[in-house]
Amino acid sequence: SLAKIPVLLVVGKKEATERAVSIRRLGSSETRTMPLDTALAALLEEARPPDLRRGEALRDAA
Repeated sequence: SLAKIPVLLVVGKKEATERAVSIRRLGSSETRTMPLDTALAALLEEARPPDLRRGEALRDAA
């Protein structure tokens, strides 16, 4: 459902000290902790529309 938040980011004292973030996805009980920069890059890539990713892949292959 579009009304639900698909990704939950949690930053507590431990994560703040380590410059990390804990990520939990909608419908999953699994929580993954990763460096903040890595998490942001992964989420930005995931948020890009598929047609933009496909176009960049074609451009890079040329």
